[in-house]
Amino acid sequence: MGNLKNHLASSPLLVRVGTFFIFLVLTSLPGFFGEASRYWLYLAKTVLGAGMLWMVWPYVNEMRWKISVEGVAVGILVFVLWIGLDNFYPKFGKAEPGWNPHGQFGSGSMLAWLFLSFRLMGSALVVPPLEEVFYRSFVYRYIIRPDFQSVPIGEFKWSAFLITSIVFGLVHPQQWMAGILCGFAYQGLVCWKKRLGDAMTAHAVTNLLLGLWVIWKGAWNFW
Repeated sequence: MGNLKNHLASSPLLVRVGTFFIFLVLTSLPGFFGEASRYWLYLAKTVLGAGMLWMVWPYVNEMRWKISVEGVAVGILVFVLWIGLDNFYPKFGKAEPGWNPHGQFGSGSMLAWLFLSFRLMGSALVVPPLEEVFYRSFVYRYIIRPDFQSVPIGEFKWSAFLITSIVFGLVHPQQWMAGILCGFAYQGLVCWKKRLGDAMTAHAVTNLLLGLWVIWKGAWNFW
């Protein structure tokens, strides 16, 4: 355990990129053992992601939640854009089947609500710090200068601002336009407040509202 802590403390790239990469690989895995297995995989991924956050938290100084009016407002705005713009731009790639535990395990079943609970918790509490540290802290600053730790959080550069936001949008091929605008909003918040915590809060608010919307309206295509 001591060697692991020393390795994490001396590897700023590993604690920001390695954790995100592991989470991304798990996200991209299909259900190898049938349709039901992808729900169990998401549950396992959420637990593992939470464990990785707990492990690297002491070594990523910028990964600190900051609940602010601005962060909550930006989170609500991005949610409205994500839902409201969905029918107004073309989508890239083939739409994947919606993530619908009710359809898989039965409407109102205990298993369905178990998976929905983990999806909400994962998207609101695990995904935001992992993605914000990777995109808004590492990628953005690395574009400015490979020695990314020498770049202050919140330093503004047009090239990094545009590239990071576009990349963030393109990893959401079915909501790429909303994703780019989302990247603009979250990165703008970091540049304005000079810290990452407000963007983590905004991301959490967006994902929580989106998850509640999906469950309420049965809009499984957003998941």
